[in-house]
Amino acid sequence: MYAKYWDEKLETMSREQIRDMQLKLLKETLHLASSQSPYYRKSFDEHSISAQDLRRLDDISKFPFINKVTLRQRQEETPPFGDLVCVPEEKMVYLSASSGSTGVPTASPFTCGDFDDWQDYEARLFWSSGMRPTDRYCHALNFTLFVGGPDVIGAQKLGALCIWAGTIPSERLLTIFQQWGITVTWTTPSYAWYLGETALSMGIDPAKDLNIKKIFVAGEPGGSIPETRQRIEELWGADLYDYYGLSDIFGACAGMCEARDGLHWAEDHILVEVIDPDTGEELPEGERGELVLTSLKKSARPLIRFRTGDIVSYTTERCDCGRTHLRLHGIHGRLDDMLIIRGVNVFPSDIEVVARKNSNLTGEFRLVVTEEKHLAVLTVEVEHSAGCKVDLKTLEDQVVSSCYNTVGIRPKVRILPPDTLPRATHKAKRVVDERAK
Repeated sequence: MYAKYWDEKLETMSREQIRDMQLKLLKETLHLASSQSPYYRKSFDEHSISAQDLRRLDDISKFPFINKVTLRQRQEETPPFGDLVCVPEEKMVYLSASSGSTGVPTASPFTCGDFDDWQDYEARLFWSSGMRPTDRYCHALNFTLFVGGPDVIGAQKLGALCIWAGTIPSERLLTIFQQWGITVTWTTPSYAWYLGETALSMGIDPAKDLNIKKIFVAGEPGGSIPETRQRIEELWGADLYDYYGLSDIFGACAGMCEARDGLHWAEDHILVEVIDPDTGEELPEGERGELVLTSLKKSARPLIRFRTGDIVSYTTERCDCGRTHLRLHGIHGRLDDMLIIRGVNVFPSDIEVVARKNSNLTGEFRLVVTEEKHLAVLTVEVEHSAGCKVDLKTLEDQVVSSCYNTVGIRPKVRILPPDTLPRATHKAKRVVDERAK
């Protein structure tokens, strides 16, 4: 029913074989971390645990968690890369970074071997989604520090003809689709929708006038929501495939095969746990909990029990395509109140940094999220101080610039008089989401 595998032996291993492989790789990772990383060595000692204590895969539960705060703190205290790093700088060949909740980017370094392993998996993932050497692939993701940029190399490794478009104006991107008969592209769900409607406004019917057969999406939950996926597919006359990734390990860590029944995980690269976010206890298959990841091959900066904050569920049942690696049932939500604005993660604390460091502002703020042409639009509401020393247009420009420098987006900004925004004595309501109204 479905096409051949990229690596049939690896992709169809029994669950016992997968766990045996993971145990071997995990032992190697723990040994590397404890011998080469000052942070892990100290952390393991503090918890009276060592790499030798891992005898079964389930023993990973004995090891301490880390999270985004850990990465940020270690990088700030031991710059520039942090003391989780296990290799000297001369062995690093690539660096991605993401903005964090304090606005300080966290670095994710790669050795040459790490990078090659990553792109080998991207090629396998693209193949499982039906991409072939006969395809013309347009990579429409950000090429700055975003870890999704280099994923185009995986498509090249597969043999597809690749066009490195990046984030260019919609009209130009549609021209590329027309000019070269693009068959596959990758963007965010909201932009896929917006781009399709932009095409219609230009007199182009995406389903009839373009040659797009497959759309890969990531960065937002819409790709796993059936209603959203159906609307985009009807607009484009193409199949939509959802992917999941994070900069702290590598780009796409999981994605849909042609059966499109969940996202296949890279279990030869990453160990997956799903835990109760309150107790830290592992949850059984099928239950929703927080996604925790441990890298199994990355040597530049291995991550051990990294709490992602994403709420997921999974199954280990063999997929109709024949693959056996576990499948996520999509991302159900976030533990925090993170916003995703055009594929960029935005936390209220990001904006708090902006609001509190400008003396011309009172420090109070609110985030209002609306929707225009199926894209999330963020408006930052702030108050000018009573003794504001600049005109309001200048202040608005300052806030826009600070937001861009902090999180990488330029939101709308509304400057309000002092004491306009509601105050709270307990937990302030910082986000007003008007999209559901």
